[in-house]
Amino acid sequence: MPMPPEAFMDQIYQGRLDKEIFDSFNSLGNTSKIDGIIQEYLEMLQEYDPRSIEAAGRIPEDMLERMKKSGFFGLSIPKEYGGLGFNGWEYLKTIEEMVRQDISVVLASIGHLSIGVKGILLFGSDFQKQKYLVPAASGEMIFSYALTEPRIGSDAQHIETRAELSSDGSYYLLNGQKTYITNANYAGGLTVFAQMDPRQPGFMGAFIVETSWDGVKIGRDMPKMGLKASSTAAIQFKDVRVPVENLLGKPGEGFKIAMTILNYGRLGLGAASLGMMKQSLDDMLKRSTTRIQFGAPIRTFPLVQEKMVRAKVYSLVVSAINDFITGILEKDPFANVAIETSHCKLFGTTRAWDVLYDALQVAGGSGYLASHPYEKRMRDFRVATVFEGTTEIHSIYPPLFAIRKLSQEVSDLRTNRAMELLLLTDRLLRQMEWPLNFDHPILSKAARFARKNASTLRRMLWASLVLHGRKIPGKEFILRRITTLSLYTLGILAILAKFSADGKHGTLDEGEIVLLEYFLEEAKAVRKLNRSIFNTPQENIHQRVFDNMVKKWDASR
Repeated sequence: MPMPPEAFMDQIYQGRLDKEIFDSFNSLGNTSKIDGIIQEYLEMLQEYDPRSIEAAGRIPEDMLERMKKSGFFGLSIPKEYGGLGFNGWEYLKTIEEMVRQDISVVLASIGHLSIGVKGILLFGSDFQKQKYLVPAASGEMIFSYALTEPRIGSDAQHIETRAELSSDGSYYLLNGQKTYITNANYAGGLTVFAQMDPRQPGFMGAFIVETSWDGVKIGRDMPKMGLKASSTAAIQFKDVRVPVENLLGKPGEGFKIAMTILNYGRLGLGAASLGMMKQSLDDMLKRSTTRIQFGAPIRTFPLVQEKMVRAKVYSLVVSAINDFITGILEKDPFANVAIETSHCKLFGTTRAWDVLYDALQVAGGSGYLASHPYEKRMRDFRVATVFEGTTEIHSIYPPLFAIRKLSQEVSDLRTNRAMELLLLTDRLLRQMEWPLNFDHPILSKAARFARKNASTLRRMLWASLVLHGRKIPGKEFILRRITTLSLYTLGILAILAKFSADGKHGTLDEGEIVLLEYFLEEAKAVRKLNRSIFNTPQENIHQRVFDNMVKKWDASR
């Protein structure tokens, strides 16, 4: 597997802004290709009512066939394999627009392309691509991504499914169980992850498995809160013979492959979040204009306006982050963007959930009725905060990832305290490399603030490593604060990268600069609350409250 160069946010944590990556921002694509697909989706939803599909709990067979013929399952698959060949920006824009109409139906396509077949696209051999991408593009073989297990969710390195090489070396014997698998009962193919050496947890393989093979058993679809047109089920593997030529990459690369694929899945969630926010904003504008209270449209009231302003601002932030990361991956599909996509997923899904709530609130009592779209959207979208890693995992993952790298940097100096302190002093006092200059006062102000945040992040990461060492994984309040500052830093830098590119193309929108100014004020308030490496008094008291609560609960059982 190619070794990716140093990531953008990794460098930010070290006090360096990579101007080459910053300047690579590109949100250009062929919208005419997108328009045709969206129009086809709209026509289908007029013919097949999403409420009826939800009641049936499955996409009708004739609609599924129509989706296949229209290219829904080949959007991002290269034309040479029968796909439509959408680039990253075009694919995410399609997700964004489709989700505005209904996410439950289109999830079959999103799950198939964003993660199901992505491993073959990125890591497949010529033989694997020819054999599986062609039927995948046509929808003849819909794919699922099978990683999660009944006892293993976010701790993917410790999955329990096993793949054992046969004595003659011709196949792997696959045994285990997966759960919550999207597209399970639509799928003809699976990307399955399994341990390959019981002595080395995390030494995993990624396997292409056909659902028609002996030993593959797919359970019934699970009843869900939302996304009822989507198939979600458990899958069992009992002595499944997987030909050695169906191993993706090399033995032991499965975990890296899984994490690389999830980068794309998280981008897909970012696009879905953006679609939800844009549709909710349109609904709020319409409803607040026609709903009259106290003799005036409710859009004249500041507390209602605030909800719409936030939706507009957050839409800009998520759009900029999505486009920024997509540009990096278009240049290098294996780029190390784990932190960036983690931020994309965390910010997009949490803010979209808030905006969905606000849209229902602006609708008033009618928003609670099932005859309006709000409740279905909320039910359908709620799982996005769990998909591809929970909100809680993404709230602590980026600094853990960064601190792990820092600890490796000083590991060779642990026996020499003086050298260790010298290295720490050098990293903390090293001059920031921040080649960002803008003539516009707001953009210049935002660049300076991002620089200040980057400096704080560097200090907090190193100080946390020194103070807590191996205990840092348990310091989740501190980790969450670091993540929060990091997230706002990326958001501001992504917007600045967008504006910089817009300025070069002569398309810079002064109205959007006001949105950045608003977000910058929010970032300042967030900074004040999150720049300490010590627990707050409330966080310290929390442990006592929890201990007392659990003690009483345990005693009552």
